Amino acid sequence: MIHIKTKEEIQIMEEGAKILAQIMEELKRKVEPGITTKELDKVAQDLIFKFGAKPSFKGYNGFPATLCVSVNEEIVHGIPSERRLKEGDIVSLDLGLFYKGFHSDMAITLGVGKISPEASRLIRVTKDALRMAIRKVRPGNTIGDIGNTIQRYVESQGFNVVRDLCGHGIGRELHEEPQILNYGKRHTGAMIREGMVFCIEPMVTMGDWKIKKSQDGFTFLTKDGSLSAHFEHEVAVGEDGCKVLTKI
Repeated sequence: MIHIKTKEEIQIMEEGAKILAQIMEELKRKVEPGITTKELDKVAQDLIFKFGAKPSFKGYNGFPATLCVSVNEEIVHGIPSERRLKEGDIVSLDLGLFYKGFHSDMAITLGVGKISPEASRLIRVTKDALRMAIRKVRPGNTIGDIGNTIQRYVESQGFNVVRDLCGHGIGRELHEEPQILNYGKRHTGAMIREGMVFCIEPMVTMGDWKIKKSQDGFTFLTKDGSLSAHFEHEVAVGEDGCKVLTKI
Protein backbone atom coordinates (compact mmCIF):
# COMPACT_ATOMS: atom_id res chain seq x y z
CA MET A 1 0.00 0.00 0.00
CA ILE A 2 1.30 3.45 -0.97
CA HIS A 3 0.84 6.02 1.78
CA ILE A 4 -0.26 9.45 0.55
CA LYS A 5 1.03 12.24 2.80
CA THR A 6 -0.87 15.36 3.74
CA LYS A 7 0.65 18.79 3.13
CA GLU A 8 1.25 19.08 6.87
CA GLU A 9 3.08 15.76 6.95
CA ILE A 10 5.21 16.74 3.97
CA GLN A 11 6.10 19.99 5.69
CA ILE A 12 7.39 18.06 8.72
CA MET A 13 9.29 15.69 6.43
CA GLU A 14 10.86 18.66 4.70
CA GLU A 15 12.11 19.98 8.05
CA GLY A 16 13.82 16.68 8.76
CA ALA A 17 15.19 16.44 5.23
CA LYS A 18 16.74 19.91 5.47
CA ILE A 19 18.51 18.86 8.67
CA LEU A 20 19.74 15.73 6.92
CA ALA A 21 21.07 17.77 3.99
CA GLN A 22 22.95 20.07 6.38
CA ILE A 23 24.55 17.07 8.07
CA MET A 24 25.53 15.57 4.73
CA GLU A 25 27.14 18.85 3.73
CA GLU A 26 29.23 18.74 6.90
CA LEU A 27 30.22 15.13 6.21
CA LYS A 28 31.35 16.08 2.69
CA ARG A 29 33.84 18.50 4.20
CA LYS A 30 35.27 15.73 6.40
CA VAL A 31 36.05 13.34 3.54
CA GLU A 32 39.79 13.42 2.91
CA PRO A 33 42.70 10.96 2.80
CA GLY A 34 43.48 9.54 6.25
CA ILE A 35 40.07 9.80 7.92
CA THR A 36 38.54 6.53 9.08
CA THR A 37 35.02 5.54 8.09
CA LYS A 38 34.25 5.13 11.80
CA GLU A 39 35.19 8.78 12.41
CA LEU A 40 32.69 9.81 9.73
CA ASP A 41 30.04 7.70 11.45
CA LYS A 42 30.68 9.48 14.77
CA VAL A 43 30.37 12.90 13.13
CA ALA A 44 27.05 11.86 11.57
CA GLN A 45 25.64 10.50 14.83
CA ASP A 46 26.74 13.50 16.89
CA LEU A 47 25.14 15.93 14.43
CA ILE A 48 21.88 13.98 14.28
CA PHE A 49 21.56 14.12 18.06
CA LYS A 50 22.56 17.79 18.07
CA PHE A 51 19.58 18.58 15.82
CA GLY A 52 17.18 16.67 18.07
CA ALA A 53 16.74 13.74 15.68
CA LYS A 54 17.57 10.03 15.84
CA PRO A 55 19.51 7.79 13.44
CA SER A 56 17.24 5.81 11.12
CA PHE A 57 19.75 3.11 10.23
CA LYS A 58 21.27 2.21 13.60
CA GLY A 59 19.61 -1.01 14.73
CA TYR A 60 17.54 -1.29 11.55
CA ASN A 61 17.55 -5.01 10.72
CA GLY A 62 20.56 -5.19 13.04
CA PHE A 63 22.70 -2.60 11.23
CA PRO A 64 25.34 -1.52 13.78
CA ALA A 65 26.01 2.09 12.75
CA THR A 66 24.44 5.47 11.96
CA LEU A 67 26.10 6.03 8.58
CA CYS A 68 26.56 3.64 5.66
CA VAL A 69 30.05 4.16 4.20
CA SER A 70 30.73 2.22 1.01
CA VAL A 71 34.16 2.43 -0.62
CA ASN A 72 35.09 1.69 -4.25
CA GLU A 73 33.49 -1.65 -5.24
CA GLU A 74 31.11 -1.48 -2.26
CA ILE A 75 27.70 -0.36 -3.48
CA VAL A 76 25.66 0.26 -0.33
CA HIS A 77 25.37 -0.59 3.39
CA GLY A 78 29.09 -0.50 4.13
CA ILE A 79 29.75 -0.73 7.88
CA PRO A 80 32.01 2.00 9.31
CA SER A 81 35.31 0.68 10.68
CA GLU A 82 38.93 1.62 11.29
CA ARG A 83 39.50 1.63 7.54
CA ARG A 84 41.23 4.82 6.43
CA LEU A 85 40.19 6.48 3.20
CA LYS A 86 43.08 6.94 0.81
CA GLU A 87 43.85 9.14 -2.17
CA GLY A 88 42.03 7.87 -5.26
CA ASP A 89 39.18 6.10 -3.42
CA ILE A 90 35.57 6.91 -4.12
CA VAL A 91 33.21 6.75 -1.16
CA SER A 92 29.42 6.68 -0.92
CA LEU A 93 27.78 8.14 2.18
CA ASP A 94 24.19 7.05 2.86
CA LEU A 95 22.42 8.55 5.88
CA GLY A 96 18.93 8.53 7.36
CA LEU A 97 17.36 10.27 10.33
CA PHE A 98 14.08 10.14 12.22
CA TYR A 99 12.56 13.52 13.08
CA LYS A 100 9.11 14.34 14.51
CA GLY A 101 7.74 10.93 13.56
CA PHE A 102 9.12 10.72 10.02
CA HIS A 103 12.23 9.35 8.33
CA SER A 104 14.47 11.09 5.79
CA ASP A 105 17.13 9.43 3.65
CA MET A 106 19.80 10.56 1.17
CA ALA A 107 23.16 9.52 -0.30
CA ILE A 108 26.11 10.99 -2.18
CA THR A 109 29.34 9.69 -3.70
CA LEU A 110 32.61 11.60 -3.44
CA GLY A 111 36.14 11.26 -4.65
CA VAL A 112 38.87 11.15 -2.00
CA GLY A 113 41.60 13.54 -3.07
CA LYS A 114 42.53 13.16 -6.73
CA ILE A 115 40.66 10.33 -8.47
CA SER A 116 40.91 8.83 -11.95
CA PRO A 117 39.05 10.49 -14.85
CA GLU A 118 36.89 7.39 -15.30
CA ALA A 119 35.94 7.29 -11.61
CA SER A 120 35.06 10.97 -11.84
CA ARG A 121 32.88 10.27 -14.88
CA LEU A 122 31.14 7.41 -13.06
CA ILE A 123 30.21 9.79 -10.23
CA ARG A 124 29.05 12.48 -12.63
CA VAL A 125 26.89 10.08 -14.68
CA THR A 126 25.25 8.68 -11.54
CA LYS A 127 24.47 12.17 -10.26
CA ASP A 128 23.11 13.21 -13.66
CA ALA A 129 20.94 10.08 -13.81
CA LEU A 130 19.33 11.10 -10.53
CA ARG A 131 18.73 14.64 -11.80
CA MET A 132 17.10 13.31 -14.98
CA ALA A 133 14.94 10.88 -13.03
CA ILE A 134 13.67 13.65 -10.76
CA ARG A 135 12.37 15.49 -13.83
CA LYS A 136 10.05 12.55 -14.47
CA VAL A 137 8.37 12.85 -11.08
CA ARG A 138 4.96 14.39 -11.64
CA PRO A 139 1.35 13.23 -11.42
CA GLY A 140 0.35 11.16 -14.44
CA ASN A 141 3.74 9.61 -15.01
CA THR A 142 4.60 6.17 -13.67
CA ILE A 143 7.30 4.67 -11.47
CA GLY A 144 8.50 2.82 -14.58
CA ASP A 145 9.21 6.16 -16.26
CA ILE A 146 11.74 6.91 -13.51
CA GLY A 147 13.60 3.60 -13.83
CA ASN A 148 13.56 3.72 -17.61
CA THR A 149 15.10 7.19 -17.62
CA ILE A 150 17.90 6.12 -15.29
CA GLN A 151 18.66 2.93 -17.21
CA ARG A 152 18.66 4.46 -20.68
CA TYR A 153 20.99 7.29 -19.71
CA VAL A 154 23.41 5.18 -17.66
CA GLU A 155 23.71 2.51 -20.33
CA SER A 156 24.19 5.14 -23.03
CA GLN A 157 27.27 6.25 -21.08
CA GLY A 158 28.76 2.75 -21.02
CA PHE A 159 27.91 1.95 -17.38
CA ASN A 160 25.32 -0.36 -15.78
CA VAL A 161 22.56 0.02 -13.19
CA VAL A 162 22.24 -2.36 -10.25
CA ARG A 163 19.07 -4.45 -10.66
CA ASP A 164 18.78 -6.10 -7.24
CA LEU A 165 18.59 -2.93 -5.12
CA CYS A 166 16.22 -0.01 -5.47
CA GLY A 167 14.74 3.19 -4.10
CA HIS A 168 11.63 3.26 -1.94
CA GLY A 169 8.74 5.13 -0.47
CA ILE A 170 9.44 6.79 2.88
CA GLY A 171 7.49 8.31 5.74
CA ARG A 172 6.66 6.97 9.18
CA GLU A 173 8.55 3.86 8.06
CA LEU A 174 12.03 3.99 6.58
CA HIS A 175 11.05 1.73 3.67
CA GLU A 176 7.54 1.98 2.30
CA GLU A 177 5.85 1.23 -1.01
CA PRO A 178 6.46 1.80 -3.86
CA GLN A 179 9.79 0.31 -4.84
CA ILE A 180 11.65 2.64 -7.20
CA LEU A 181 13.64 0.48 -9.59
CA ASN A 182 16.60 1.90 -11.51
CA TYR A 183 15.56 0.12 -14.71
CA GLY A 184 12.33 -0.76 -16.48
CA LYS A 185 9.82 0.22 -19.11
CA ARG A 186 8.00 3.49 -19.58
CA HIS A 187 4.31 3.70 -18.66
CA THR A 188 4.54 0.72 -16.30
CA GLY A 189 4.25 0.39 -12.54
CA ALA A 190 2.32 2.52 -10.09
CA MET A 191 0.94 5.86 -11.21
CA ILE A 192 2.67 8.83 -9.58
CA ARG A 193 0.19 10.80 -7.47
CA GLU A 194 0.27 14.05 -5.53
CA GLY A 195 1.23 13.41 -1.89
CA MET A 196 3.63 10.56 -2.58
CA VAL A 197 7.05 10.84 -0.95
CA PHE A 198 9.83 8.53 -2.07
CA CYS A 199 13.57 8.14 -2.50
CA ILE A 200 15.17 7.78 -5.92
CA GLU A 201 18.64 6.27 -5.68
CA PRO A 202 20.53 5.20 -8.80
CA MET A 203 23.34 2.74 -8.06
CA VAL A 204 25.70 2.56 -11.03
CA THR A 205 28.62 0.24 -11.75
CA MET A 206 31.62 0.64 -14.00
CA GLY A 207 31.44 -3.05 -14.89
CA ASP A 208 28.73 -5.69 -14.65
CA TRP A 209 25.54 -4.93 -12.70
CA LYS A 210 25.56 -8.21 -10.74
CA ILE A 211 26.18 -7.94 -7.01
CA LYS A 212 27.17 -10.03 -4.01
CA LYS A 213 26.93 -9.64 -0.24
CA SER A 214 30.05 -9.43 1.89
CA GLN A 215 30.82 -11.72 4.82
CA ASP A 216 29.72 -9.01 7.27
CA GLY A 217 26.13 -9.72 6.20
CA PHE A 218 25.30 -6.12 5.31
CA THR A 219 27.58 -4.67 2.62
CA PHE A 220 26.67 -5.18 -1.03
CA LEU A 221 29.53 -5.18 -3.53
CA THR A 222 29.89 -5.48 -7.28
CA LYS A 223 30.44 -9.13 -8.15
CA ASP A 224 33.26 -8.31 -10.58
CA GLY A 225 35.03 -5.86 -8.23
CA SER A 226 34.31 -2.82 -10.42
CA LEU A 227 33.74 0.64 -8.97
CA SER A 228 30.25 1.71 -7.97
CA ALA A 229 28.59 5.09 -7.29
CA HIS A 230 25.34 5.94 -5.51
CA PHE A 231 23.23 9.09 -5.20
CA GLU A 232 19.86 9.45 -3.47
CA HIS A 233 17.33 12.23 -3.00
CA GLU A 234 13.99 12.25 -1.21
CA VAL A 235 11.20 13.88 -3.24
CA ALA A 236 7.61 14.90 -2.53
CA VAL A 237 5.10 14.88 -5.38
CA GLY A 238 3.13 18.09 -5.82
CA GLU A 239 0.32 19.16 -8.12
CA ASP A 240 2.55 19.90 -11.11
CA GLY A 241 5.85 18.19 -10.34
CA CYS A 242 7.94 17.43 -7.31
CA LYS A 243 10.07 19.06 -4.64
CA VAL A 244 13.47 17.69 -3.68
CA LEU A 245 13.31 17.65 0.11
CA THR A 246 16.96 16.67 0.65
CA LYS A 247 18.43 19.29 -1.66
CA ILE A 248 21.78 20.57 -0.33
